[in-house]
Amino acid sequence: MKHPKHIKRRWLTQAVLLALYAGSAGAVYAADTTADDSAAAAPAAPVAAGENVEAVIVTGTRRSGLKAVDSASPIQVLDSGSLERTGQPDLIQALAQNLPSFTAQAFGGDTANLTLSARLRGLSPNDTLVLVNGKRRHTTANLAVLAGPFQGGAATDLNYIPVAAIDHIEVLQDGAAAQYGTDAIAGVINIILKKDSSGGSLTTTGGAYMDQGGKTGDVSFNQGFEPSANSYLNVSGEHKYHGHSDRSDVDPRVVSAANLASMPTLSQAEGYPYANHISGDAAYHISLLSANGGIDLGGVELYSNATYGKKSAQSYENYRLPNRIPKVYAYGFSPLEAMDETDFGFTGGARGSVAGWNWDLSSTYGKDKAEIGVVNSANISLFNDTGSTPTSFHAGTFTAAQWTTSLDVSHDVDIGWVSPLSVAAGLEYRRDSYEIGAGDAASRYKEGSQSYPGFSLTDAGFHTRHDKSVYVDLAGSPIANLKVDIAARYEDYSDFGAARVGKITGRYDFTPTFALRGTISNGFRAPTMAEQYYSATNVSPTSASVQLAPNSAAAALVGINGLKPEKSTNYSLGFVAHPVARSTLTVDAYSIEIRDRIIGSGTIYGSGNTVNSAAVVAAIKANGNVLDSTVTKTGISIFSNAANTKNTGLEAVFSYASNFGDLGKVDWSVAGNYNKVEVTKVNQAPSQLSPQKLLDQAAIASLETASPKVRVNLGALWKKGDWTVNLRESIYGPSSSYSSLDNVTYYETKIKTLATTDLEVSYRVTKQLTASVGANNLFNKYPDKVNQAYVAAARAALNTAAVTQYPSFSPIGINGGYYYARLNYSY
Repeated sequence: MKHPKHIKRRWLTQAVLLALYAGSAGAVYAADTTADDSAAAAPAAPVAAGENVEAVIVTGTRRSGLKAVDSASPIQVLDSGSLERTGQPDLIQALAQNLPSFTAQAFGGDTANLTLSARLRGLSPNDTLVLVNGKRRHTTANLAVLAGPFQGGAATDLNYIPVAAIDHIEVLQDGAAAQYGTDAIAGVINIILKKDSSGGSLTTTGGAYMDQGGKTGDVSFNQGFEPSANSYLNVSGEHKYHGHSDRSDVDPRVVSAANLASMPTLSQAEGYPYANHISGDAAYHISLLSANGGIDLGGVELYSNATYGKKSAQSYENYRLPNRIPKVYAYGFSPLEAMDETDFGFTGGARGSVAGWNWDLSSTYGKDKAEIGVVNSANISLFNDTGSTPTSFHAGTFTAAQWTTSLDVSHDVDIGWVSPLSVAAGLEYRRDSYEIGAGDAASRYKEGSQSYPGFSLTDAGFHTRHDKSVYVDLAGSPIANLKVDIAARYEDYSDFGAARVGKITGRYDFTPTFALRGTISNGFRAPTMAEQYYSATNVSPTSASVQLAPNSAAAALVGINGLKPEKSTNYSLGFVAHPVARSTLTVDAYSIEIRDRIIGSGTIYGSGNTVNSAAVVAAIKANGNVLDSTVTKTGISIFSNAANTKNTGLEAVFSYASNFGDLGKVDWSVAGNYNKVEVTKVNQAPSQLSPQKLLDQAAIASLETASPKVRVNLGALWKKGDWTVNLRESIYGPSSSYSSLDNVTYYETKIKTLATTDLEVSYRVTKQLTASVGANNLFNKYPDKVNQAYVAAARAALNTAAVTQYPSFSPIGINGGYYYARLNYSY
């Protein structure tokens, strides 16, 4: 049996030799928190590693000049150095390594492997709102369709923002629907871009996995300009390449005696007997460019920022045997799903003050367009009917766009309280659109292109909606040591009607070293347009299923009549303490209840399975889909308001700065998250699907147990002279999920508690040049393997599920240790 640790260790050497892409722990830039926010701008304050609690924040409050440590809501601030020292030229992974409550997807199925996502506090990626300079960021067009913890994710793709452009990030880990938008159920990530008007940096990074694959090269730059007096322009760019990895096991079909006898060329397949490469990273090239600028005209400031990204990516799908189309692929073939994606965002605005009122008028437009293709494939029916077939196809296009215009005003009113009452209010208008473009004719002829049929004419469509909202926020200190913040918001969706949400936040400082804080809020998340309208055909060598749009006529045949909004109630209670000098401890407990949570079903079978539902076959026909006649099973999948859930958790962060004199300084940190997810109610499946369920054991486990309940980060950042050493130990509690070949017999895969070590050593060669080497998962650990009884059943059935060695829900991924080197030149 193939195992990654048996592969030659030459890749470690290659990773180090890639040091022409090497770099530093990263210069720590001052956090200029006068960044654009819907609240009044706050004065600048330095953000240093290990001292982020002292950073002045603009997220989670409309008051100016408030430090993170003094916030009534739990907020973590990550400076640019914290992001760079992870060794990941990848914003999602950089955030995941710093925030225990932020979980990054390590591997995805089908096109979800081309756009990995993340989630906060164990909720859907769609429940976290992303801001850039305080303005709403648009979302990806690429929906995560297949079952798993990240199913349904169509959130902001953070990897389209270059790390080099980021001054710092403020993460509000609390419900904030009333303050920023009704979809901020889990929290808010506010990315503050650099505003430096001079100087810059150039960074190159290279690395690879110890056990082969994942070769990575990245080069980025940042440059500040002062085009004129009282103005700034900060420009950043990045280009990154990441190569395929392969952790797949032997495909049972290629070692079957019967198949070898009937297909003599099978043993000559590339990589035999490891001909199936589906379990591994996608390969991609991504190029990014960003600009952040502004000018003070005396009383009025004009500002803008823009990002542009271009990505091309390819991900392996299941190997097809030589008997599928021998005249074209004599040795079989491995189709690749491909994506050419363009992402663009722009914000322009003006702010100033009149009659004591601060005002901010802005407009933001963002668009993500993904052209989906299939490479090294074929349309077998087209070949059989016409004698020829393309080997590359245009399978379709996803496009998501968002245009948001907002006006925010604020004013401090002296009403006799200890501090003035901060009054803020605003209006917002947002228009969203989502479009699926049909594939080319060859990709959708009959069953379509192998591995990814083109989108049919019935899948295609253009959809829009608009949302109007108004909010008011009152914050102040009625008595000494008490902070109170009350926010209310009214939103009106063109397709889901009105919603009223509110939030009450309070904090009382009993002493300079101890304070209690807590919040109560509710939220209302309208389904994303992708959840509402996505429709496609999903295939494997032995099965095919149709993803039905919930509001389609075909969905109505199986008893699903569209989606309802999710509604939530959030509670949190915590404290802030300074146990000893130069230390801070924050502990926050929370509860998040979501009603009518939008969840994707597993496959609901219509034919070929042990249990089938006739309505499924009728729905497939009504949707106009033609499935591959050679598959043994057919079915559907669909998003629905399937359940109520409750997240109960605890977050704790401790930091301490120590000074050992001639031995250097060490910033110590401990950050932990406990998060328990319970499915408190499962909505009954429509009678048309009986006896099958919308949520089976696997779907419930994806919610409840597929992510560890406990995660702890232990960190030590040592600095002495020109040397910096960053050491981090990440501990992940156990996790588990279920798999089934027929939705009747289920097998549980368990991952025991894991601990991985990250280490980076940096040396400042000159005043400007710093070199670093490091490793994520230094000791090359892997998760427990997939349940061997399930693998044995898959092998016996000649099912391609047997090639998956490591579970896709693994919190440390499936690739083992990543080793890198980096060079940074700052000026």
